Amino acid sequence: MFRTLNDFYEGWKYESEATLKVLSFLTDQSLTQKVTEGGRSLGFIAWHITKTIGEMMSKTGLAFPDFNEEASVPARAISIKEEYEKLSNLMIEQIKEKWSDEMLNDELNMYGQPWKRSSVLDSLVAHQNHHRGQMTVLMRQAGLKVPGIYGPSKEEWETYGMPVQE
Repeated sequence: MFRTLNDFYEGWKYESEATLKVLSFLTDQSLTQKVTEGGRSLGFIAWHITKTIGEMMSKTGLAFPDFNEEASVPARAISIKEEYEKLSNLMIEQIKEKWSDEMLNDELNMYGQPWKRSSVLDSLVAHQNHHRGQMTVLMRQAGLKVPGIYGPSKEEWETYGMPVQE
């Protein structure tokens, strides 16, 4: 749980940059990759992570002009990445303007339940990380390179001239 907004800013900086790195490796063709026929596509999950910033954080009183929660998955990977970056930056700007450390224990109505603001921030990060992990599996299946997030990826080990870790 975040005890200060600065803790969140530092954590979000790393996690959002990691998400942008993953989004940068997507191709337009890879967006349709699924594990199973009825499963979610790589594009759907990437778009879901992106839309969740506006959807979840609007419930905290932040405003996301031109945000359309019902928008379909874009056909271009770059569009997802650009929208993610836009929403992420807008969220941080607004939190810096409107929130204080003292507000982190305030309770908000989130999905019919009382959540502390700090829990909303935790959930946003955990949700993103969970789905980002799903994306890396689909990226491998689509034949894409996968960037390292919490350590080197297979491709990065190879770039370092080291044996790939089993």
